Amino acid sequence: MTQTGILKTKLSAMSFLEFAVWGSYLISLGNYLSRVGLSEQIGWFYFVQGLVSLFMPAIVGIVADRWINAQRMLSLCQLIAAFFMFAAGLYCSSAGGDVKFGPLFVFYTCSVGFYMPTIGLANSVAYTALGKAGLDTVAHFPPIRVFGTVGFICAMLFVNFTGFQSTYAQLFTSGVIGVILALYSLTLPNCPTNRGASKSVAEALGLKAFSLMKEKKMAIFFIFSMLLGVSLQITNSYGNVFITGFEDVPEYSGNFFSKNANLLISLSQMSETLCILLIPFCLKRFGIKGVMLMSMFAWVLRFGFFGIGNPGAGVWLFILSMIVYGIAFDFFNVSGSLYVDKQTDVALRSSAQGLFMIMTNGIGASLGTFGAQLVVNHFVFSQSDPMLRLEGWRISWFCFAGFALLVALLFIFCFHDDKTSPSAKEINRVVDNMGEEDPGGMVEA
Repeated sequence: MTQTGILKTKLSAMSFLEFAVWGSYLISLGNYLSRVGLSEQIGWFYFVQGLVSLFMPAIVGIVADRWINAQRMLSLCQLIAAFFMFAAGLYCSSAGGDVKFGPLFVFYTCSVGFYMPTIGLANSVAYTALGKAGLDTVAHFPPIRVFGTVGFICAMLFVNFTGFQSTYAQLFTSGVIGVILALYSLTLPNCPTNRGASKSVAEALGLKAFSLMKEKKMAIFFIFSMLLGVSLQITNSYGNVFITGFEDVPEYSGNFFSKNANLLISLSQMSETLCILLIPFCLKRFGIKGVMLMSMFAWVLRFGFFGIGNPGAGVWLFILSMIVYGIAFDFFNVSGSLYVDKQTDVALRSSAQGLFMIMTNGIGASLGTFGAQLVVNHFVFSQSDPMLRLEGWRISWFCFAGFALLVALLFIFCFHDDKTSPSAKEINRVVDNMGEEDPGGMVEA
């Protein structure tokens, strides 16, 4: 195996573990919370995930840019996140069926507070390592990121078939994987810091990344990233609870898919593994605006199919919803990250990725989850009759679809990025050369 192949294999393993930590609980936590009487508080657990993303990724990104190597910071954050996830699991284990919102929420908040920055850190480690090896991120990062989706899927299926999706054992699963990644991160390529790169206080703190907002195009891009981020955690928060809830309806009692919600939802992540490989070509053909629009309209379909589907004869609509999720999530998250990378000076790479996280998984996801909780609590959890709850779910999904459609229509008229821009030319150059090399490098790996 060549040095390039070894590098890509190591980065792929990092990506696998990074998202396996998340996949262990992200989709199924709501299921467990509903079983211990915390249905109306589900939204808070996903809201706080966005809230900590407002500042933690930026702060950690600044530290990684200036003082501590990104791979070491990744290890430290994963270790702390795992510690608090173990604490959450131990509390639930000791509390039995009398789980209180307060203690569990505190432990969970501390864990995700240190986990969320690791997504940007993992991106920075990969971008830096690929750059030092002379490999372009647009061509070589997406196949590496695919293994993150594979890790997420494996973790989801593990908690599904072990029955952990309805118990606190999913928290322990996440903690164990987090410790493994913390140790593994120390073996990753070194990412140099830039301690003396700037002299002003703002630059020393890494706040220069916010200067990207001075450019109109980038300001609009970040604003719509925030609005699109509203959709990110809604199905993660309530998808499993929604599908599992069909068990309470006589017509669907005992249905295979309502009993294995994580298995069905995992099709979403499987779709990601295919869609992520299309990103370089779609960026070349349609540009960042076209790719973002695809994501926005995919979110409309994602929510709409949930609203009209069911786990019985209408399960094919659920499957379609899972398929379009690959476009909805990847074409926004990964393409947006790559676009920011191409627009940013290398010295600000970690803090720029942190800013992107603030706008999407921070402000956007926080507003989205808080709003979704208000909608779902009003239309769904206020009802005791299973049929009325089901109708409430349908209304909720249509509300979310309507919001995504409005954002897409506004984006058409507000954002402009022609194909002659420096970033567009660079993307086109890379894709043009992809036929002359192995873009994924996974043949060697």
